[in-house]
Amino acid sequence: MKNADVALRRTESIARGVGMQTQIYVDRALNSEVWDIEGNRYIDFAAGIAVVNTGHRHPKVMAAVHAQLDKFTHTCHQVLPYENYIHLGERLNAIVPGDFPKKTVFVTTGAEAVENAIKVARYATGRSAVIAFGGAFHGRTFMGMTLTGKVEPYKKGFGAMMPDVYHVPFPQEVHHISTADAMAGITKLFKADLDPARVAAIIFEPVQGEGGFYPAPADLVKAIRALCDEHGIVMIADEVQTGFARTGNMFAMEGYGVAADITTMAKGLGGGFPIAALTGKASLMDAANPGGLGGTYGGNPIGIAAAHAVLDVIAEEKLCDRANELGSRLKQKLESIRSTTPEIVDIRGPGFMVAVEFANPQSHEPDAGFTNRVKNEAQKRGLILLTCGVYSNVVRFLAPITIPDAHFTEAMAILEESVAAAQKG
Repeated sequence: MKNADVALRRTESIARGVGMQTQIYVDRALNSEVWDIEGNRYIDFAAGIAVVNTGHRHPKVMAAVHAQLDKFTHTCHQVLPYENYIHLGERLNAIVPGDFPKKTVFVTTGAEAVENAIKVARYATGRSAVIAFGGAFHGRTFMGMTLTGKVEPYKKGFGAMMPDVYHVPFPQEVHHISTADAMAGITKLFKADLDPARVAAIIFEPVQGEGGFYPAPADLVKAIRALCDEHGIVMIADEVQTGFARTGNMFAMEGYGVAADITTMAKGLGGGFPIAALTGKASLMDAANPGGLGGTYGGNPIGIAAAHAVLDVIAEEKLCDRANELGSRLKQKLESIRSTTPEIVDIRGPGFMVAVEFANPQSHEPDAGFTNRVKNEAQKRGLILLTCGVYSNVVRFLAPITIPDAHFTEAMAILEESVAAAQKG
């Protein structure tokens, strides 16, 4: 079987709207390595977009899933509940930032977690308006893409967005957008278009994911917290991509000294199995009536079992410390490459959630073409990279945090070769 043959079948059978970054069809994977159907081996610096933080097929995750498979795979918790669902809720309530009583809801995807966080905020406050940020990504459902701050490819052609959602600038130091600019945007919004007494929630990513891996400045997060406290607004931290050791903390919000009222999570929680959650203040989470939240597959037993194992692995293998170590080594390598690469204009990100941004050295305009060449050159050499950003000029690095040192070193050599090859055009 050849990749090209399967690609042709895909074109004929799968909707064009399901995008793809590669034409590599995976046969198997283990930790930080994947092999395609032709037997080619790659080092995976995508991790399913920050899903397998604990690596492909971690033995403890697989063992937990196998054990659950031998018991039952689905009952729907709303019909026949199960104890490990409750236990995982207890564990998340204990570790999600915030010194207050918490409760949890399990769903299946990050977009669902965001949707339900907005539902909770609206029900608890009796308000409808929501403020989000430019460059944000919160999902592809109608509310998710309305909150998302990027038109192409997420909003274009899908008609009117959901009402009562407003966007303000997100700080990007490299693009000269400051916290003051962001807060001025909210002030102008409150003066011209929106009574703050109508705002149910402000939602943000502690590090923007698809938007370009821009970390939220500490003064922005604290200013949002103060604003929410002043006006009775629910503060929602979207930790779908930042959660579960990726940023060097279990949750990125641990680095800010303030807590969100509701935290959304997915991706890294399940170690490759679909599960998502929102955890927040008990008084907010209990506002909706029974039946108002949930879903048929929410908290599926397989995902719950995997999530328990993921939390154990993060603690036992000290993956938060490992993320900080790997991120530091990656940044050092990028700084070394930067000395001979004028296209690099920024290197950023906490823990092992690192990005490099490229721009044309002469015009200083974002250079999506150069960025794509780096990605393609890396792929030729056996390294899978992801691009992101509103201008598609950022490479984001999302290898499993469990990547062995030898594979990391190999990937760094490929990265250096790939950037050099991209410079040659």
